[in-house]
Amino acid sequence: MCGRFAASASAEELMDFFEIDEKVDGLPPAAFNIAPTDPIAAVVERERDGGVRRLLTPVRWGLVPSWSPDERGAARLINARLETVAEKPSFRKAFATRRCLIPADGYYEWRPVALPNGKTRKQPYFIHPADGGRLAMAGVYEFWKAPEGSWLVTAAIITTAATDRLGYLHDRMPVVVEPGHWDAWLDPGVTSGAEELVSVPVADLDFYPVSDAVNRVANDGPQLCAPVESE
Repeated sequence: MCGRFAASASAEELMDFFEIDEKVDGLPPAAFNIAPTDPIAAVVERERDGGVRRLLTPVRWGLVPSWSPDERGAARLINARLETVAEKPSFRKAFATRRCLIPADGYYEWRPVALPNGKTRKQPYFIHPADGGRLAMAGVYEFWKAPEGSWLVTAAIITTAATDRLGYLHDRMPVVVEPGHWDAWLDPGVTSGAEELVSVPVADLDFYPVSDAVNRVANDGPQLCAPVESE
């Protein structure tokens, strides 16, 4: 799964990297300890002014289905499984026409470590592109209308079975979309077969242990991604 991640790129960097046509107001600042229900940046394509435009837009992490009576379940829907995203009622409508890319420096996972006293502790690790680049995680997004009429835009990150190497930490990993598939993945006109674009993880990811400070959601800063001595 992916339950915490870092995203430090500026809007200008992301606009250049993803060839964005338009930036939407309200984008969140750089953050190194993003948690469920936090605001995040997403790359989407929507019909605007008679054509399809690629937008960099703020969304909230944790998908609220359009038919949900309230937004309270968002924290439970931060991830969608690639194997079932096209069929699950919570995600299938969004997966058909509202796919997105979620930029990240990397994400965190926790691995149980045995202690000399027989107890265990969870060691956090930071997983990131081996080449030092940026992740484009596959996601889906949805619009939800509150009873008073305001709109909320939320998103979930799609996950798949982890590669053998990453399975050391967790059996799931975010789906990463390679640049050659961005156009088709984002295209709202592609309404079927999108899972074939991302069925195989393509990112070469590396990982290392980081400080327990990341365990506290209130902590932030680039030091959270810095390597520490292994257990």
